[in-house]
Amino acid sequence: MIMRAARRLFVPSRTLARYMVRMHLSRFFGILLGLTVILQMLDLLAAADDVMAADGATWVSILVYVSLRAPQLITLFLPFAALLATILTLATLNQSSEVTVMKASGLSSHRILLPLGIASFIIGIAHFTFNETIVVDANAELKYWQDNDYAVNLPPNAKLTGRVWLTDDDSIVLVEAVSTVRNRVVLDRVSIFERDDLGRTQAMIKADFAWYQNGEWTLHEVRRFDAETHLLSVTPTIRWNTPTRPERFLALTVNPDHVPFGELWRSMKQLEQEGLPTDRMMTSFLQKIAAPASTLLMPILAALAAFGVSRAGGIVLRSVFGVALGFSFFVADNFMLAMGEFGVAPPFLAAWAPFFLFLLVGYTVIFYTEEGRPNLKPASSTAPANKLETTK
Repeated sequence: MIMRAARRLFVPSRTLARYMVRMHLSRFFGILLGLTVILQMLDLLAAADDVMAADGATWVSILVYVSLRAPQLITLFLPFAALLATILTLATLNQSSEVTVMKASGLSSHRILLPLGIASFIIGIAHFTFNETIVVDANAELKYWQDNDYAVNLPPNAKLTGRVWLTDDDSIVLVEAVSTVRNRVVLDRVSIFERDDLGRTQAMIKADFAWYQNGEWTLHEVRRFDAETHLLSVTPTIRWNTPTRPERFLALTVNPDHVPFGELWRSMKQLEQEGLPTDRMMTSFLQKIAAPASTLLMPILAALAAFGVSRAGGIVLRSVFGVALGFSFFVADNFMLAMGEFGVAPPFLAAWAPFFLFLLVGYTVIFYTEEGRPNLKPASSTAPANKLETTK
């Protein structure tokens, strides 16, 4: 009984909630499909020449490119599709006077928007799951394919990552790529710059690759140039005395867009144990949650299309204002994300400040709409009676 009373307090009618959720989701999937198809065609026109330029490329290469690129487009424009679907749903309900009927039955603005909030919550959960299961793998595979000029019959992606700079005691180490071969970490094209106590370079060591085995690093095909004697020595293999473990190299080369939630968290913890800064990765970590959560804002930002008397052209202007409000949120979100990745803004502020700012803006808009404000004027029915008493 208590649960039923609590449910009726927020969702007084299951039929109404199902009706609005079904209406919102049908429009959402239709808009998302349309946006994805149009943007995929435009993107394919720009990339088709590069894909087909590879030796042995066929129409299968085009299908592979579409299968890897489409998840990126879906996750990029999913919140905007949710905004358009919410505006279209509320505008339709307002134009057919269904919102007026809901208000006349005693429903507040929050209770009208709650079914759309439930639909947005479902979309947000699906967005997060889609990112962690499909998008991260598609991002990694597409980047690997693009780095190899869309070559046909590429070997499986060994999770090859970009270059790494780090300080090892008095030396500076540059690794061009880090890969995993048979569960072992391999460093490709290693350069070591040995320095003295004053920071001057004493020698430079170059190796084709480094292999970690039995708790130690081994450099292969080593060439050492001594800056003082100008002598160049070549050695097949030498032992590399460095305390840096493979986990540190892997953590330094993690691309947040290419790894799931849990792996990114473990990489940050590894860097924290090494005493290295993790602000950039923490920003991306929090953004993995904030981006799907942005769909919860869409009913609030689009509420202007629902509340207010429907006049000629008024609903169109309110819908346009709702789209502009949502677009402003996406601009602010991308701006703060860039500030966080560059280390200008704290990670939590960079990921969540746009969300809470536009949450406040959305509630302000709801409060100041024509039907959202409380009516403080006296009832018109009492005016004749007061006038009659004055006459008497």
